[in-house]
Amino acid sequence: MASGLKLFDLKGKTALITGSSQGIGYALANGLAEAGSDIILNGRNIKKLKQSVESINTKQTIFQLCFDVTDYEQTKQSIDKFEKDIKPIDILINNTQGPPAGDVLNVAESDYEQTFNLLFQNTVNTSMAAIKGMKENDWGRIINMTSVSVKEPLSYLALSNTIRSAVTSWGKTLSIESGKYNITVNNVLTGFFNTERLNQLNEEKAKKFNVKTSEVFEKMSEMVPLKRIGEPEVFAYLIAFLSSEYSSYINGVNIPIDGGLLKSM
Repeated sequence: MASGLKLFDLKGKTALITGSSQGIGYALANGLAEAGSDIILNGRNIKKLKQSVESINTKQTIFQLCFDVTDYEQTKQSIDKFEKDIKPIDILINNTQGPPAGDVLNVAESDYEQTFNLLFQNTVNTSMAAIKGMKENDWGRIINMTSVSVKEPLSYLALSNTIRSAVTSWGKTLSIESGKYNITVNNVLTGFFNTERLNQLNEEKAKKFNVKTSEVFEKMSEMVPLKRIGEPEVFAYLIAFLSSEYSSYINGVNIPIDGGLLKSM
């Protein structure tokens, strides 16, 4: 990670990144730590979480909170206890593993409820738990990691398309109400990034169409004007910016980070 992240100067801030034991969440944790923020890693697997905490090379303090974001009571109790015993959370990055792939005509009705809890309800849970301390401090940043599919739906991600759209709408609504407390709320629309999640989706797609996984990646890269899949580390610059004072007048927006994949304005 380039040292340019230090320019955002997040010293004295504490950031909770959900789903941060791997993938984009882990890359964000690394980046925010380099920008000077203390970090709270979150995940459901305590062993994997500990390994991730130990692997981050930083002088900043790294905490870990093992809870399932779909369990409201567990989420609330974990965040409340952390803020009571240690310190308030200044920056919240709502990052969640996506639901299973599937076309609209192939997913079950019950899948929508499960995805609602996974993507939408957990964003509400963590935000409502963390925002109390932000209001008391008259400062806060909430960033929801969503997808470019909320603007241009992807045919094989019916569940994600639908529920992530609700997340972005809710984030916009919260931004209107939280602004008076000097709390900004923004949504980041992710494109194609080299993560475990993308590898899994492309492997499933390759099996479905009886082609090599490498061919799926090649076609996906061709869809992006920059002709490549993004690396998770580049996310850190945008998230560090949105977490800093430089973004103090940016509120309630959807920001794509997709290499130009979206064709719409």
